[in-house]
Amino acid sequence: MNALQRARCHLKAHPLALDVALAAAVLLCMLGASFVDPHGQEDGSWTARTPDVLSLVLMVLGAAALVLRRRAPMKVLAVTGVASLVESVIADPRAPVAMSAVIALYTVASTTDRPTTWRVGLLTMTVLTGSAMLAGPLPWYAQENLGIFAWTGMAATAGDAVRSRRAFVDAIRERAERAERTREEEARRRVAEERLRIARDLHDVVAHHIALVNVQAGVAAHVMDKRPDQAKEALAHVREASRSALNELRATVGLLRQSGDPEAPTEPAPGLHRLDELVGTFHNAGLQVEVARADQDTTLPAAIDLAAYRVIQEALTNVQKHAGTEAKAEVSVVRVGPNIEITVLDDGPGHGVGQDGPEEGGGHGLLGMRERVTAVGGGCTAGPRYGGGFRVHAILPVQSRPRPADGAGTPVQRTA
Repeated sequence: MNALQRARCHLKAHPLALDVALAAAVLLCMLGASFVDPHGQEDGSWTARTPDVLSLVLMVLGAAALVLRRRAPMKVLAVTGVASLVESVIADPRAPVAMSAVIALYTVASTTDRPTTWRVGLLTMTVLTGSAMLAGPLPWYAQENLGIFAWTGMAATAGDAVRSRRAFVDAIRERAERAERTREEEARRRVAEERLRIARDLHDVVAHHIALVNVQAGVAAHVMDKRPDQAKEALAHVREASRSALNELRATVGLLRQSGDPEAPTEPAPGLHRLDELVGTFHNAGLQVEVARADQDTTLPAAIDLAAYRVIQEALTNVQKHAGTEAKAEVSVVRVGPNIEITVLDDGPGHGVGQDGPEEGGGHGLLGMRERVTAVGGGCTAGPRYGGGFRVHAILPVQSRPRPADGAGTPVQRTA
């Protein structure tokens, strides 16, 4: 930063000092011009003259008023205008007191709106120029009279232009700041959505597999002494569930560690094509699950396919955790018009699971299910069944696909 820039920054930080310096400069200009007589010689050369006391007092008064031009621009314009009016009517020879009124009019125009500038500017031009032409000692067509008209008009125009430019720059700065705030809010929203998505995925993976591990470990501990073969089989299921959980967690963490856009995963995302495998893990844990499907001719988008899989996974995990060892579960996946409907029923007591809140102990499975289904434009309800048990019902939108040409009905697959 050079010396000129430092001086400008200092003056902007101390506006009163700038106004004092401006007032002193205007006073020096008025005093210098008051000692020159442009009409002294017939050949057009200028001669020296001595202003009278009244002119000196009016010049000092007009310059002193400019010190307060930022705090009270209208009052300063009134004071300098009256001083210029008195000087143009009474003084002879005339001193350039109107210079202070020009500066005051510029300040008013640069700090108010355009209608006010027009009204005040026209009033100032009319009063000062008209009084100088009609009541002054010089002829009405004298250059000094025309100069008052020109300088006051230029002051009002320049002040209005400065005000318009300042408003334009402020508007651009405000839009830039608002855009920056909007970008920051959008970034925070995206981060929150991504954290919620990761939390849902981790919950679905961990809750399902850990629930199975817990059940199988309990079975192994119960039959370890009397039936070691069954305990060995339960431990094998524990190892398989643990391996599956570790693989899914490793895939999720691997995506989070990538610095650029994530590459395509090496394994397909879970979907309804892995429903039999999912049900098999619950069969191994001792839960009786019956599946009915009527969607074989439907190809689901990846996001909807994953949401359907996670809804079934979470619902069966809740049955495993809360419905008891003797409970049975029924899963149905049915294509109904433009939607696919998923229903998971059980006949257990359903303790710890409610329709309007998370599971007992602070879980968020049902909430995560609703959020996942809502994110793809569907709806999900969950609540106790009449007569006992629990019901989870999700409706997911699917684009229609043409049915087979032979018009055969959709086959129904049932597995126990």
